[in-house]
Amino acid sequence: MGKKDKGKESKQAKAAASVRDLLRVGPGFDLGAVDARRVVAGPGDKVMARAESLALEPEITALQERLYAESKGGGKRRLLLVLQGMDTSGKGGAAKAVDRVCEPIGLRMTSFGPPTQEELRHHYLWRINKALPPTGSIGIFDRSHYEDVLIVRVRNLVPEDVWSGRYDEINAWEKKLSDGGLVFLKCMLHISKAEQQERLLARLVEPDKQWKYNPGDVDERLLWDSYQAAYQAALTRCSTEYAPWYVIPADRKWHRDWLLTQLVAETLREMAPQYPPIDYDVEAEMARVRAS
Repeated sequence: MGKKDKGKESKQAKAAASVRDLLRVGPGFDLGAVDARRVVAGPGDKVMARAESLALEPEITALQERLYAESKGGGKRRLLLVLQGMDTSGKGGAAKAVDRVCEPIGLRMTSFGPPTQEELRHHYLWRINKALPPTGSIGIFDRSHYEDVLIVRVRNLVPEDVWSGRYDEINAWEKKLSDGGLVFLKCMLHISKAEQQERLLARLVEPDKQWKYNPGDVDERLLWDSYQAAYQAALTRCSTEYAPWYVIPADRKWHRDWLLTQLVAETLREMAPQYPPIDYDVEAEMARVRAS
């Protein structure tokens, strides 16, 4: 087989591979080895990637409707998309990409900032439990319970013996929810340090984006290596069979969005939600409607 044939075969295999398999965090995972700018699958240009993402809308909305209908028949399943990443990694943009291919009425979006005084009086999972999507729907978390092993760890907001016990606690909590029908899709949007710098500078240069700039982002940026270590620990210790982590190269926004929409589509296909069985005679009801 010639080099051309091998290259063609390699591209075809890459295109046919499951995006989840390509991005899933497994044994031996090293976040530092992930190229945040790499195109790991799919189109190599922005226009085609966006077109392919939007082309998934009919399929995704149909599956979304079936998931909702299934819940009306007593089904307990729901989907939770968790978005984590460094500042400027594009969590808001990623959420918009999912919104474009879903029915808004079936989505529940929650952003988690610093905990309020009320939230601090409760267990750290209290506010997360309150925001979980209802059965039959899709939830999106912009940040999540993982902040309690990320910024909390990096900033020493609680003692090490407290945050170090949270990995196992989170795994047990996710297992309980998974057993109850919640499907996790946990995505880390991975950007490079150089890309983050460019995005922060862009916010300062463009007047209509200056409102998005937070001087505190630079303080967090100075702790880049500590955050990478915290992410490495969270990803490897909390990527399980029932709630795996996926790392999305996010320097290219259009590729990030393509990967994310593919992940959502793959996950819904695997869930294969079904319309509930009907408990009436269709022909008899048609006759009643016509006679009414």
